[in-house]
Amino acid sequence: MIPAGTQIWIVAGFTDMRYGFTGLSAKVQNVLHESPLSGQVFIFRGRRGDRIKILWHDSDVFCLFQKLLDRGHFV
Repeated sequence: MIPAGTQIWIVAGFTDMRYGFTGLSAKVQNVLHESPLSGQVFIFRGRRGDRIKILWHDSDVFCLFQKLLDRGHFV
């Protein structure tokens, strides 16, 4: 469970959904100038808008979640 008070970043623009832990972590560091190990949540949207990836690190594990919509899209 994500702790209360956690900052959630919705990354503007489109992200290549082929990126995994390494690529998304590099994007967080180089573009947002934040640490992917900070405990903050980073949400990335694909070009078609039918999927998002969520990158989050708690004290023990690095998590990468993906949500794919069957129809519709994320705005």
